[in-house]
Amino acid sequence: MHRTFIPGIAPPEVQSQPAWWFAFAGNKLLVRVEGRVSYIPNLISLSEIGLMPVRSQFLGTLDDRPCYSAELPKDAVIADGMTLQGLRELYSTLDEDLYALSSRAIQIMEWDRTHQYCGQCATLTTQLPNERAKRCPKCGLVNYPRLSPAVIVLISRGEEILLARASRFPPGMYGLIAGFVEPGESLEETIVREVREEVGIEVKDIRYFGSQPWPFPNSLMIGFTAIYASGNIVIDPQELEDAAWFSKDSLPLIPPKLSIARKLLDWFVSTD
Repeated sequence: MHRTFIPGIAPPEVQSQPAWWFAFAGNKLLVRVEGRVSYIPNLISLSEIGLMPVRSQFLGTLDDRPCYSAELPKDAVIADGMTLQGLRELYSTLDEDLYALSSRAIQIMEWDRTHQYCGQCATLTTQLPNERAKRCPKCGLVNYPRLSPAVIVLISRGEEILLARASRFPPGMYGLIAGFVEPGESLEETIVREVREEVGIEVKDIRYFGSQPWPFPNSLMIGFTAIYASGNIVIDPQELEDAAWFSKDSLPLIPPKLSIARKLLDWFVSTD
């Protein structure tokens, strides 16, 4: 982040200064849109715009300003000048630091919503005071926010890179091979398996690149690079519509900036 975010559990005893409110109705975030820019509400309380959240969670501070996530009721009446938008829609219109916090907020909000009761004995859970966890007072089961690790890999063959297209992508867009880590797998084993399953080739020289929280719904995307080793492209039609090798000088439509896929692609194009 460009600004300083400090995670926190316990909110201020008195909320006396404006805070960032990441308020969600379902999976849509409350924002004010002006032209091509979206803004997060900056208020002492959501009551200032006529909203009463079902529950809220303190996230921490961004440059000493409190940040909260909040779950809005289904019948919430949205104030004039504000709207609800999905995080994918906000990808290019929201400040990068606030987008990252929106990703954190929706995951914590959803975890809080779905862990009100113990999954083992159905007792009402309690929030632990010093960590992001819920404990069952009856059986002692502790639940932390769920995180689903996934890998994404840029596969190169000389000056070419392998790009693939899934049916859910916007028209004409291609991206990188990605997939969730299965129980018992290392990250490297996941890459080998996913690449083999989706495009039928083998890779080598797998190297870590970077990571990115990805709130769709609760992933941590872990980026790698790899080099083509052998095999011909044979796509899994249940996963992909197409896959092909592309020259770094002649790429199709690719994912937008902020995504780790784009960071991998930009890095590869810029290397000699």
